Amino acid sequence: MTSGNGGPVLKINNLTVEYETPRGMLRAADSVSFELRPGQRFGLVGESGSGKTTTALALMRLTQLPGRIVDGEVLLDGVDLLGLSENEMREVRLAQISYVPQGAMNSLNPVIKVGNQIANGFKDHLDSISRSEISERIVQVLQSVGLDPAVSRMYPHELSGGMKQRVAIAIAVSLGPKVIIADEPTSALDVVVQREVMLTLRKLQEEIGAAVLIVGHDMGLMAQFASHVGVMYAGRLVEVGEVLDIFDDPFHPYTRALIASLPSTSRRHRLTGIPGLPPALLELPGGCSFNPRCDSVMEVCRSADPSYDQIREGRWTSCHLYAEAAT
Repeated sequence: MTSGNGGPVLKINNLTVEYETPRGMLRAADSVSFELRPGQRFGLVGESGSGKTTTALALMRLTQLPGRIVDGEVLLDGVDLLGLSENEMREVRLAQISYVPQGAMNSLNPVIKVGNQIANGFKDHLDSISRSEISERIVQVLQSVGLDPAVSRMYPHELSGGMKQRVAIAIAVSLGPKVIIADEPTSALDVVVQREVMLTLRKLQEEIGAAVLIVGHDMGLMAQFASHVGVMYAGRLVEVGEVLDIFDDPFHPYTRALIASLPSTSRRHRLTGIPGLPPALLELPGGCSFNPRCDSVMEVCRSADPSYDQIREGRWTSCHLYAEAAT
């Protein structure tokens, strides 16, 4: 449901993920639908607990118990990943769709050298590759993320946080996937290193022509990196559109509030926070989940759940303010 050139490489339809808890079933991702096109950078943004990482892990079929995917489709070039066997999915991961995990310092094996961790992907997916070819590819992929080939002989604890993140990116792009999912790729990094990491990811994404789904809570980062943005709240997408359109004319009150909380060097304005806290997913309010925090709330917002509609070409939102404009 986003605009772009060519057909979608990844299409998500009504993806729903639930977690069983002692207090009942918690719906962490509720009927999530969007598309990624080749070369597109799609940012999935929202406060902590909005369902972003749950959605990203479900796309990779990495949802762990007590969570389970209960509905929807994840179509990669028309093939529904949710219908594949685990062995078939294992062949798809890294080769066609890859994942840069949140917190690279915790995702790399601390007792295995970096080069061996990169080599595992080649060994698992390329049956006839020789040891010398693997060594050459390790050098190439490390250089592609701005790391010295000597890093291959080092253990993760010998690397800085930014270097570890680059290694995680190197692993993710090593087999030239069609889709890269980057989950909070700059968390725990300082501002300068954040920019370097994002520029590296963007350069590699453009070189291999992949689509990128970047998950985060920083609207400023999305403005710099993403071409399209999807805003999530309480497990649902509440707005999707091109990044410039959303920043110039945000539809949903939650999107407006996120943008209003950003500092700006080009204009003077009073920073405003969003009142209250996101709702507990087991105790969602009636009607629109955002209504207790919304500055545009109407009576219908407290009783009726808004539908997710296209308001104009390439712009989708879930808000009663735009019910009459839906197409």
